[in-house]
Amino acid sequence: MRARSTRLLTRALAAPLLAAGMLVAVVAPAAAPVHAPAARADAVRDQQYWLDEYGIREAWGVTRGEGVVIAIIDSGVDAGHPDLAGAVIGGTDVSGRGAADGTRPLGAGRSSTHATMVASLAAGRGSGPGSGVIGAAPAASILTISLVFGPGERSGDDQIAEAVRWAVDNGADIISLSLTRNRIDWPESWDTAFLHAEENDVVVIAAAGNRGSGTEQVSAPATMPGVLAVGGVDRAGRASDNASSQGITIGVMAPSENLVGAVPGGGHSSWQGTSGATPIVAGIAALVRAAHPELDAANVVNRIIATARPATGTVPDPLYGYGLVDAAAAVRASVPAVTGNPLGSLSEWITVHRRAEVPALESALPAPRPAVGKAIATGFGMPGSALGPLEAVIPALMVLVGTMTALATLAAAAVVRFVTRTGSE
Repeated sequence: MRARSTRLLTRALAAPLLAAGMLVAVVAPAAAPVHAPAARADAVRDQQYWLDEYGIREAWGVTRGEGVVIAIIDSGVDAGHPDLAGAVIGGTDVSGRGAADGTRPLGAGRSSTHATMVASLAAGRGSGPGSGVIGAAPAASILTISLVFGPGERSGDDQIAEAVRWAVDNGADIISLSLTRNRIDWPESWDTAFLHAEENDVVVIAAAGNRGSGTEQVSAPATMPGVLAVGGVDRAGRASDNASSQGITIGVMAPSENLVGAVPGGGHSSWQGTSGATPIVAGIAALVRAAHPELDAANVVNRIIATARPATGTVPDPLYGYGLVDAAAAVRASVPAVTGNPLGSLSEWITVHRRAEVPALESALPAPRPAVGKAIATGFGMPGSALGPLEAVIPALMVLVGTMTALATLAAAAVVRFVTRTGSE
């Protein structure tokens, strides 16, 4: 695992990063923004109820996320939005048709606004002291990696794998994924990419998905070991019927309804979904990393789930996970250190599950014994028979002959006993 200081040095020395676009048929945005007329700037800030109700503003008394880099893997962030001025430090495009630096929003309709809204909730600066969207970590920096999904586009699975690797190699401390595969499993290409993040001390946060958008259960990447899966709640703190999916891998819950975010071109929009909950948690993770630079990714995740406010008497709860995220507690509380990610290790999962998929027969066969004399090329049956060479069959024949002899002996003894008993009667 690379040291925190090495990550910071790499980020400081990195050349301007390249970027661009978003999604495939099997992969879909985890949130569907619900557009509304652009709100007045001061009304926008007033709508951000989560800043106070989830301890974010209180956590700013300790840090605002300085020095931490959040990678937004999405449709491409509009770096020119007033609320994001100075926030985007670089990026790339993995779709093959976006801007080189990942700052041209891609996709049809709503999806073209998606990444900008996501980025604003993670690290928006606001357009003034009390106006515009301000993110959970307003002093953190953003890398934008653009991708585009849909018929005729490059494989979404391949885009995501490349995007994750690029984010890690270009200084990301946190990766935010507001998308879902709509399946609980994932391709092997993701094993390599997400393991690269795990081995390089990067926190990965992913949306659980939305029932209202057709994702009935939590889907990959939110099902992957070690990934902090984020579910959504309404204003009252209840699990959202439309803007959150259910699943046992959910780590924490965050607001997913009555959200407002920045949209390309300088405006704002109302929206809902775990796509909004996820960057809020990513911003909180940035606050934790900034406040506790000595912590590795496993302990950052542990702090977030250990300080969450339980929603029921069961922790973790199959619907609420460890509870509602609490930024102030995550930054300020005394939390015992852990030696591993409490949400699991992808490395261990790969060792157990990917190897189990290999046919067991070949690995179970003994190594061939050295040939004695001239090797026999064919066995019983036609050439290429699965029976193997004669030399390998001889021990089996010997066992068979011995078994038949023993059975014959027992049969003979039984006859003798029968005759003896009959004669005595």
